[in-house]
Amino acid sequence: MGTSEEATLRVLVVGESWIKHTIHMKGFDQFHSTEYEEGAGVFLDSLVTSGFDVTYLRAHEISGRFPTTREELDEFDVVVLSDVGANSFLLTDETFLRSERSVNRLSLLVDYVERGGGLIMVGGYMSFSGIDGRARFGMSPLASVLPVDMLNHDDRIEVPEGLVATFDVPEHDALAGTPAEWPILLGYNRVVAKPDSTVIARSGADPLLVVGRAGAGHTVAFMSDLAPHWAPPEFVHWQHYPQLWASIISWAGQGRFAITPRSVALAD
Repeated sequence: MGTSEEATLRVLVVGESWIKHTIHMKGFDQFHSTEYEEGAGVFLDSLVTSGFDVTYLRAHEISGRFPTTREELDEFDVVVLSDVGANSFLLTDETFLRSERSVNRLSLLVDYVERGGGLIMVGGYMSFSGIDGRARFGMSPLASVLPVDMLNHDDRIEVPEGLVATFDVPEHDALAGTPAEWPILLGYNRVVAKPDSTVIARSGADPLLVVGRAGAGHTVAFMSDLAPHWAPPEFVHWQHYPQLWASIISWAGQGRFAITPRSVALAD
């Protein structure tokens, strides 16, 4: 694929959806209700505004729709995984329900990255190791290409008073001129940066934004969230939020071809 100023990065966003099944207790009586929710609305809108070609794959759609071949995955230049655990990729319907062999989609994603694809993992309760260690990416093939090493237990750090990010490399291309002064965040996943990676931002001593390379591909780990609750309204509606993600995604996509999306008009 050649370099072109007119080219558009094709981004596959996976996760950031959930179903809630609630038991309502009212004295002697009870009833149940079920709700479906998505958390990536502002994020997805910002990517479209930035000029990316965006495909959104909800968490419950992974088994039936996530690419199972090189050719299908190569339709995208960057894959973003957010708040959906390794089991959703590994326990396909074929294997979990019918005990049939199936493609290891995380191994396929490793191959994709090593051949030049971009990979971004965004934090959350089902990212990295996750709540009670249930996200389990540290035990999956994807651990080999992410720019961080994951803990073998619950890795969530809750910061209800709000954290202020500090920056090791404020001039890095993944920030692309966005201010090295972020609104507060309310938590993150604790990880350890790999020796050959670059820590761009931290919360205290812990890495908050880390970039690296795996084969020909670029990889990014953003340890906080792109939506509530760890990313509060101050962050999600920050005037530089669209450009920040546009810059991160553009950096991740450089393994496929170099491109800068059109600038995002910032609010006054």
